Amino acid sequence: MTVLQKKADNPIAHLSADDIEEIGRRLDAIRAEVIAARGASDAAYIRKVISVQRKLELGSRAVLLASLFPPAWIVGTAGLSVAKILENMEIGHNVMHGQWDWMRDPKIHSTQWEWDHVSPSEQWKHSHNELHHTYTNVVGKDNDLGYGIMRVDEDQKWYPAYLAQPLWNFVNACFFEYGIAAYDLELGKNLATKQRRQDPAFKARTKEVFKKIRGQMKKDYVVHPLLSGPSALHTLAANFTANVVRNLWSHSVIMCGHFPEGVETFEKKSIEGETRGEWYLRQMLGSANISGGRAMHIMTGNLSYQIEHHLFPDLPSNRYQEIAPKVQQLFRDYNLKYTTGPLPKQVASAWSKVIRLSLPNDFAAKLGAAARLNLRRGAGAELTA
Repeated sequence: MTVLQKKADNPIAHLSADDIEEIGRRLDAIRAEVIAARGASDAAYIRKVISVQRKLELGSRAVLLASLFPPAWIVGTAGLSVAKILENMEIGHNVMHGQWDWMRDPKIHSTQWEWDHVSPSEQWKHSHNELHHTYTNVVGKDNDLGYGIMRVDEDQKWYPAYLAQPLWNFVNACFFEYGIAAYDLELGKNLATKQRRQDPAFKARTKEVFKKIRGQMKKDYVVHPLLSGPSALHTLAANFTANVVRNLWSHSVIMCGHFPEGVETFEKKSIEGETRGEWYLRQMLGSANISGGRAMHIMTGNLSYQIEHHLFPDLPSNRYQEIAPKVQQLFRDYNLKYTTGPLPKQVASAWSKVIRLSLPNDFAAKLGAAARLNLRRGAGAELTA
C-alpha cells in the first residue's frame, strides 16, 4: 500500500503483512460483537430520532406560518435547519447505508428511504456506498475526495485553474446538495464526449435528478410558502436559509472526515490485490474524527466518528461511540495516528489544506523564504540605524 502524500516517513512502514492482517482480524471481531448485540435499544434509538425530527420539522413549519413576525421567523428557521440536518445526517445517510435493515421495518429500510435532498437516494447509494466506501481516498477512484473538483494531493499536477479552488469550494458548500447530485451523475465524465452525453442510462439518471429537484423546489419554495399566506415570502426565505445552513453543516462535517492534515490519500495501484486487512488499514488512515459531546455526534449523524463509520459503515450509528475506545486502542497498539480534534480545529485544518493545495507545491516554501529574508533585512536595518 503506497501513501500518496509526500512525506519523509511512511506511516505504515513499520507494519508487517502479518500485522496488517491481525488488525483486520481484530476489527472483524469488534464488528461481530456489535452485530450479535444489536437489539431493542438500537431500534428504539432510531425510532426516537425519527419521531423527534418529524415533530421538530412539523412544529417549525407551523411557526413559520406566522413568519411575518421576526421572532417566529428566527425560531422557525432555526428549528427547520436542525430538522433538515437531522434528517440528512443521522437518519437519511445512515438508513441508506443499511444500518437499520436488520430491523426488517419497511419504513426504516435502505431500499425504501427517500431523503429530503435533491439527489435521488438510489443514485446516492451507488456513488457513496458502492464507490466512496470501497475506494476511500484513492485519488482518481474516490470522487468524494475533493468532490471531483479539487486538487487534493501534492502529487496531483497543478494547473492555474486550481487558484480558484477555495472560492468554488465555498460555493459548493453553500449549495452542497446540488454538488452531490452532480457528483452522483458523474457530470465531469459523462459530459466529456457526445457518446456519453447521449447515453440512455445517463439521460435517465439526469431525468431522475431533475424530477427530484423539481419536487424539492416545489415543497420548499412553493407549497409551504403559499400555506403561510401573508408570510409567504418570509417562509420562502426561511426555507432557503435552512437549506443553506444544512448544506454548510454537512459540507463541513464531510470535509472534517476526509480532508484535515494528517489524513492520507492513496494511489490507484495501492489497492491492486488489496486484502481485507489492507482495506481496513486504508479506512483507518484515510479518515478523521471530530471530538465533542453527544449533541455534536447526533447532529453530525455520528460522522464525528468518521474513522469508525468507515471501518463499519453498516453498523448502527449509535454504536460508534461505544466501539471508538477499542479502535483507538488498536491504533495505539500498532503505533498509528488516530486523527481527531474539535470542530473548529478540524474545519480550519481542512480549509488550510484546500488553500495550500490550490497553490503550486513550491509556492508556500518560496513565500516563507521571502518572508524570512525580509525579516532579516528589517532587523539589519534596525541595527544599522
